[in-house]
Amino acid sequence: MSDRLTTHPFATDDEADGDHLKEECGVFGIIGDAEASAHTALGLHALQHRGQEAAGIVSFDGRQFHSHRGMGHVSENFASDAVMDRLKGDMAIGHTRYATTGETILRNVQPLFAELESGGFAVGHNGNLTNALTLRQELKRRGCLFQSTSDTEVLIHLMAISEEVSFEERLVDALRQVEGAYSFVCLTNTALIGARDPLGVRPLVLGKSENSWCLASETCALDIIGAEYVRDIDAGEVVVITQDGVRSLKPFPKQHPRFCIFEYIYFARPDSVSEGQSVYEVRKRIGAQLAFESPVDCDVVVPVPDSGVPAALGYAAAARKPYELGIIRNHYVGRTFIQPTDKTRNLGVKRKHNPNRGVLEGKRVILVDDSIVRGTTSKKIVEMVRQAGATEVHMRISSPPTAHPCFFGIDTPDYDKLLAHQYDLAAMTKLLGVDSLAFISIDGLYKALGEAKRDLGHPQFCDACFTGDYPLPLTDRNAGTQPKQLSLLTERV
Repeated sequence: MSDRLTTHPFATDDEADGDHLKEECGVFGIIGDAEASAHTALGLHALQHRGQEAAGIVSFDGRQFHSHRGMGHVSENFASDAVMDRLKGDMAIGHTRYATTGETILRNVQPLFAELESGGFAVGHNGNLTNALTLRQELKRRGCLFQSTSDTEVLIHLMAISEEVSFEERLVDALRQVEGAYSFVCLTNTALIGARDPLGVRPLVLGKSENSWCLASETCALDIIGAEYVRDIDAGEVVVITQDGVRSLKPFPKQHPRFCIFEYIYFARPDSVSEGQSVYEVRKRIGAQLAFESPVDCDVVVPVPDSGVPAALGYAAAARKPYELGIIRNHYVGRTFIQPTDKTRNLGVKRKHNPNRGVLEGKRVILVDDSIVRGTTSKKIVEMVRQAGATEVHMRISSPPTAHPCFFGIDTPDYDKLLAHQYDLAAMTKLLGVDSLAFISIDGLYKALGEAKRDLGHPQFCDACFTGDYPLPLTDRNAGTQPKQLSLLTERV
């Protein structure tokens, strides 16, 4: 095992974007492929949007495991032939990281690896274990030595002390002890293993390409390597993939699934298919429903790029109003930005977004965005649009108000930093400086997703960030041991 540390500031080009929740993590795995590591790197490229702090790959060549992990983007870590040549083998797993628990340091970069009694074991994790600190304290008392501050390492120690024999039995034994939302990809000497939490909050899909099988957080990672989407891993399912094929285990009692609704609104790439639905088409339907619920007379519908684009298309089509790119996004903003003075700091939003004056001047504008978290960047974008000559600015948001933190693997601010938790609609409208503000209703969101309305007895999705209805126990938080989730939402523009 060899790891490399690249000295790298932890700023990302999304730090200026204080009005969006931050991505979780992306996982990818493949077996039976002579170019396993190269295809894993490509899969991680497709999942870069899910985590931009760090990336790692672990491979196995039939004799030993090989690892490369580093801070920064996938392209910064896996562009070198020398690096890729070291990652030998026909099976590999990879991970792109955005921290929600654990410090942003190399020892927390995944996949994590350990030598267990029955052989090597590597694991990558998307999600958050809500009883990890409670378990960690118990494991330390039993003599376990932790090498990271990541919640994922708890799984390894639970497997190490398990009295079960095989890897899959040890994994199931460990999964029965953890709580929270997760999708795991694991690598052993003989198998690629995937596991999804019993409520299916976090996504995981199965793909196939010629003689190889692969697992990924999203179908866009299958597309990039020419793999065929086979199906979603079921909620509570463990799949064990070897040279003999795919075996499915269902070790948990069947529960009503609660897939993360924000995957459809923002997190997933629009060209992915999640739980059988095109993310792009869902976002357009959300925009159309928003137009139905909150119409306003205007001259032009403008998305806040890039995440607001599909919903704005749907809104404009339903409202029969012109759709225009009134804000142009700079896709080449560097990952760091030196801001030596207040003046340049206040201009920070313009390095990422610039008004298209010819579209905005003299117009009544509807701005469509996917969410408002803190409100800081939204306020500056509204000011920018007004300065470009818009006579009216109306904002329409394709999600309900984000009034509650997420504890299931998505980085959100605490309650006191969430705009919708602090203010009512009238106060938010005034603070943002818009002529009107409207969010899609929770029932309207469900309708756009193909559900008539939210089933109060059995909600079809995890929508806790809107409703406060947490479908999983918050053991560490309720015990007062869960630290605040790491946040890169501090305003720096």
